[in-house]
Amino acid sequence: MAAAGNLDEEVVVGEEVGHVRVVTLNQPRRLNVISFDVVALLAKLLEKWEKDDDAELVLIKGSGRAYSAGGDLKMFYDGRMSKDPSLEVVYRFYWLCYHIHTYKKTQVALVHGISMGGGAALMIPMKFSVVTEKTVFATPEASIGFHTDCSFSYMHSRLPGHLGEFLGLTGARLNGAELVASGLATHFVPLEKLLELQNRLISLNSGEEHAVKSVIEEFSVDVQIDEESILNKKATIDECFSKDSVEEILISLEAEASKEGNAWIVPFLKGLKRSSPTSLKITLHSIREGRKQTLSECMKKEFRITMNILRTLISGDVYEGIRAVTIDKDNAPKWDPPTLEGVDAGKIEQVFEAFEEDLELKIPEGDDFRWQGKYEDSPYALNS
Repeated sequence: MAAAGNLDEEVVVGEEVGHVRVVTLNQPRRLNVISFDVVALLAKLLEKWEKDDDAELVLIKGSGRAYSAGGDLKMFYDGRMSKDPSLEVVYRFYWLCYHIHTYKKTQVALVHGISMGGGAALMIPMKFSVVTEKTVFATPEASIGFHTDCSFSYMHSRLPGHLGEFLGLTGARLNGAELVASGLATHFVPLEKLLELQNRLISLNSGEEHAVKSVIEEFSVDVQIDEESILNKKATIDECFSKDSVEEILISLEAEASKEGNAWIVPFLKGLKRSSPTSLKITLHSIREGRKQTLSECMKKEFRITMNILRTLISGDVYEGIRAVTIDKDNAPKWDPPTLEGVDAGKIEQVFEAFEEDLELKIPEGDDFRWQGKYEDSPYALNS
């Protein structure tokens, strides 16, 4: 077994076993957050292995009690005063997200514990995503003044009905069974069997898709969602989250919450009212646009939105949200503006406006140019 680093020191460890490659996200005390180094190492490994004829199967897992809690919020906060906050890591990760979606080798995500935001972007696009009873998924970005990114405007917009808008706006959590039932994961395997499955996949020593699927199915079980699962509230979710604006969604939710048997809505209503008004409007607009956009178009759009948010083009809510949650931990963000009514529709449109062509995220067109368009070849790097 060849390893690409010392397991105790590297934030990402790559191991090569026959025709199998294993990625371990290796910051257990930080819930395997996605930092600059994580993005750089992941990109290097995945490009190397896609080009390596000996590499057929790629397994991705997290060490400790999490798969990945998503982006490194402190990294973003610490970079807030720089000339172009966190541009390089954002560019590199979004470019990598596209390649994960379109990867040429069979990938299996072995997901236990927390898998949120950008961390879940390393789970859902895989050919096979295996979850357990300990898996917890969410996209809670609006609650910290950000938006649903890392290709989630593409993935959420393709969920049944208006479940994607619900998940993106409320940050609602799904467990392992719900992930499989909603199509966000492919298989449910009891946690006690996960290591055995990993070892069997390594022993298989092949990336042949049907063979990999057969091994996973030996360990997987059928899922039954709880009676109280939000997936059983589809009619209400579709009724409320099909509305044209965040304001109308809230009005519809409040009307539904007043009906007998709908107490489950109340926590989501409270959460929406605590979230950044600007972020809620950006998130809804982005997911709605995603319904008619390709993956490439979604990634380019999300890059623009993210950079405009980090540049505080129309609001500094993202830094205020991170401050309240992870820096001062007072959980009392002061949003600007503080109400939905105060958000200027024209300013929301500004966040979505295209950049000059050479400043857009470069998504490769065609397999011959697949690994081109990297950050180091962009005007951003050349002018830095």
